Amino acid sequence: MTTTSSTQTESPVKLINARPVPHPGRWVGAAILLVFVAMIVNGLVKNPVFQWDMVLSWLFSKTIMQAIIHTLILTAGAMILGTIIAIAMAVMRQSPNPIMRGVATFYIWFFRGTPVYTQLIFWSLLPVILPTLSIGIPFGPEFVTFETTKVITIFWMALLGLGFNEGAYLAEIIRAGLNSVDKGQWEAATALGMSRTQIMARIVMPQAMRVIVPPLGNETISMLKTTSLVSAIPYIYELTFVARDLGQRMFAPVPMLLTAAIWYLVITSVLMVIQHYIERHFGKGYAENASATKGKEVPGEQEDIDGQMHNEMLFLDVTP
Repeated sequence: MTTTSSTQTESPVKLINARPVPHPGRWVGAAILLVFVAMIVNGLVKNPVFQWDMVLSWLFSKTIMQAIIHTLILTAGAMILGTIIAIAMAVMRQSPNPIMRGVATFYIWFFRGTPVYTQLIFWSLLPVILPTLSIGIPFGPEFVTFETTKVITIFWMALLGLGFNEGAYLAEIIRAGLNSVDKGQWEAATALGMSRTQIMARIVMPQAMRVIVPPLGNETISMLKTTSLVSAIPYIYELTFVARDLGQRMFAPVPMLLTAAIWYLVITSVLMVIQHYIERHFGKGYAENASATKGKEVPGEQEDIDGQMHNEMLFLDVTP
């Protein structure tokens, strides 16, 4: 015992003094990138064309605030209308009725196949194409007739144009979300006696929302910027149109466009935060299940020679 302890004290363990591997290329790249950023900031601050004092003076002006409100109303209205149409089209595309499937397919094909700017121009020409609108029997008597310009104003033309176009894109997003839910849940719910509406509202949609929400948030942010295209109608209360008009009248287009750009960035940032919380809400159960199964091995799970996984114990637990 004495010999062993003396040997251990004579040969201590030598620890390796590890040093981090130098990466000079990273530091050189970061320095070059920093120089470019400094050049851009210097150009933004010192360039007299930007007229930052004018930007600050108009940033919270009444005209700009009213334009922001009109832009938000257009964005929210178009997304609500588009979502309603998209849910109907997505359900119709999965319907066993061929007429409903055909109508939904034609709608999606038409509005996705033509530019939104072109569609908005057509909406602006609606009073020319259809001077009067009527409700009645096709090729038969008309019960109610009214002038198009008195019912569908420029605001409604812009809202309908954006909403119908957005509905075609959202229909595909919602259809993908519905298809992400396992078909076995449809069969199980049907076996329990639930109706198609109950299955959709209580089982399918809550799970599909986890897939639908991220692209839906992107579409909302995209719609915020797409509202600038309503100048084709022309709808003159939108933010970009108002900023451009003010810039042309004051011979200062750059500061006014910068004002609009700042507000677009602010609204987009708010929408991204809202999207984050909505995603976390609908992905709550999925995240908990994933984290629970990630760090814990399922009892009875073993891998056979071919690498296939079996879950025999779980099967025995639920089998009478």
